[in-house]
Amino acid sequence: MSLIRKNDFFPTVPTLFNDFFTKDLWDWEVGNTSSSNTTVPAINVRETKDNFEVEVAAPGMKKDDFKIELNGNMLTISSEKQNEWEDKEGERYTRREFSYQSFQRSFQLPKDVVDEDKIKAKYENGLLHMVIPKKEHARQRPPRMIEIK
Repeated sequence: MSLIRKNDFFPTVPTLFNDFFTKDLWDWEVGNTSSSNTTVPAINVRETKDNFEVEVAAPGMKKDDFKIELNGNMLTISSEKQNEWEDKEGERYTRREFSYQSFQRSFQLPKDVVDEDKIKAKYENGLLHMVIPKKEHARQRPPRMIEIK
């Protein structure tokens, strides 16, 4: 149950109040957190005539940090990484924003469309890039002319 009622005349007021009371004073620009305050990487999903292309923005990680699973037509991308920094003698952080918490994102792909054996993934320059090919019967074909007899 919400303590703030929706106001149709000022629709941003509840969000403003929620943000004011739940966000860190210095955290107004960071918008990639889930309701549990864990970092959720931004993801782009693009469909071409032959493939689905998925990009996950996850800088500071290694390819071994990711787990990619296709179960039926449910694609799940997850990672579980621990913070590896240590305070060194005589040093003190005044602010820490690097966050390598675990995450999981799942996407429903169209049924019987994905060619599971040809999925490719690579991690480079902070970006996990996946190419998920479509089966031949699911690919878009150019229009064809039909001869009239």
